[in-house]
Amino acid sequence: MRSAGVASVAIATSRITGLVREIVMARLFGAGLAYDAFLLGFRIPNLTRDLFAEGALSSAFVPIFTEYLSKRSKEEAAALSNLVATAIILVVGGFCVLGAIFAPALVDLLAPGFHQIPGKFELAVTMTRIMFPFLLLVALAAQAMGVLNACGIFGVPALASTMFNVGSVTFGLLTGILLGPYIGIGRIEGMAYGVVMGGALQLIWQIPSLLRTGFAFRPMIDWSDPGLRRIIALMGPAILGSAAVQINVVVNTNFASSLVDAVRGANGPVSWLGCAFRFMQLPLGLFGVAMATATLPAISRSAASGNFDEFRRTLSRSLSTVLLLTVPSSVGLTVLGKSIIGAIYQGGEFELYDTQQTAAALSYFAIGLLGYAGIKVLTPAFYALNDARTPMLVSIASVGINYLAAAYMVHRAGAGHAGLALATSLVALFNFLVLFVILRSKLGGIYGRALVASVWKVVVAAMAMGIAVAGSNALVSRWLGVTRTAYLADLALTIPLGLLVFYFVAKMLSIPELEPAFRGLANPVMRRLRRRGVTIQ
Repeated sequence: MRSAGVASVAIATSRITGLVREIVMARLFGAGLAYDAFLLGFRIPNLTRDLFAEGALSSAFVPIFTEYLSKRSKEEAAALSNLVATAIILVVGGFCVLGAIFAPALVDLLAPGFHQIPGKFELAVTMTRIMFPFLLLVALAAQAMGVLNACGIFGVPALASTMFNVGSVTFGLLTGILLGPYIGIGRIEGMAYGVVMGGALQLIWQIPSLLRTGFAFRPMIDWSDPGLRRIIALMGPAILGSAAVQINVVVNTNFASSLVDAVRGANGPVSWLGCAFRFMQLPLGLFGVAMATATLPAISRSAASGNFDEFRRTLSRSLSTVLLLTVPSSVGLTVLGKSIIGAIYQGGEFELYDTQQTAAALSYFAIGLLGYAGIKVLTPAFYALNDARTPMLVSIASVGINYLAAAYMVHRAGAGHAGLALATSLVALFNFLVLFVILRSKLGGIYGRALVASVWKVVVAAMAMGIAVAGSNALVSRWLGVTRTAYLADLALTIPLGLLVFYFVAKMLSIPELEPAFRGLANPVMRRLRRRGVTIQ
């Protein structure tokens, strides 16, 4: 819990700076042609980042590297780290070159509807080519993160994405606005170059910690090395499993790019979905990613030592805590979506209508938050057991389910972009439930009675919170209307109210994960305050 708390605080900082980056982009470009093209250009290397870097690579590398640290010498672990980093440079670097060459085909695959707007397809191709090197930088950063997490260091790697956000905005504004007129590039191209420079800063930020732990990079290549071959063997099914997830994203983006809105026409749905899903990354990162980051090294050590009772206990507590934190988050995002989006994005080229449509997408994405977060915890547990095949098969099965759900929502139900968000959530919940059932059978139980006991208590507490939040939201909206001031007032009043209601109801119901979660999240903040000379009784 302490490790998850450290990661959560760092990820919170990252998500806040990420929101600042999104606000800058929304204010500069709105939900229109340029921002749609930028989001798609960023999404293509981002999809392959999930495929090679933060998805398959991290999940395959950390268990093997942790085993080396536990059972072998530090020198052997360092050699494995160098072999993996060199392989990343060769393989992912080559993939980036191919991606830039075939960018038109990739854009056409993801968003054929962009051809309908003059200049939109060409701009998306340019954005893709500029930002593809980001993939190599973030792959190396993910491998560095895996090394540090296995060594028990969570704060520095979790803050790496903060460096990306700060760097991408700073360098993007500098390049696009200040230098752009002199070097012949537009504002949107400058922001794309900023993404690449932010990716470089994300890697550079972690290098001092790597050096302090004794893992300086030295180029090494030996494709026959047993450790590297084991990682590659795990990555094969993991890449196929991640590819299935990315196919779902491609399918949904394809559907979204062909939607025609009554007010915005063909410009808008891609941006609305992008903004909504990015905002949902806040609770997903704070709770799902942070818990998974802290859990994977712990369960990898348990699996390496053969202590499967400890494995089951750690995994059960992680899932209970994820449940405790994500269910009320889903309720909050659903009820307060309009105020959240309006307070953060609305202004400039991002109008009230864009706020309403983005909030609708966010409310449907929120339904699947537990599924998204649960998958983050469960999938690495399979890798710790040297089983990458099961998550792969489940992910592949989800492709057909996602396509059918998305097609039904768009063509039969006429639900538009909000229907696509709902389809995505349903697929996430399906994946989570199937993985849970299979892993429970594989381990002979995951303390299921304790989990079931937590479920109904958390749901009751979240329902009480939802009633209080909905009432407060309705009152503020009636008094102040839909201005930016009203949005901010609503959030300032309603979020603390919701937290208090949930906390006290959960405490009355004696949810066992409540106090450990509170201490785990609060302790890193307290330590930071004490370092600054602030004492809190």
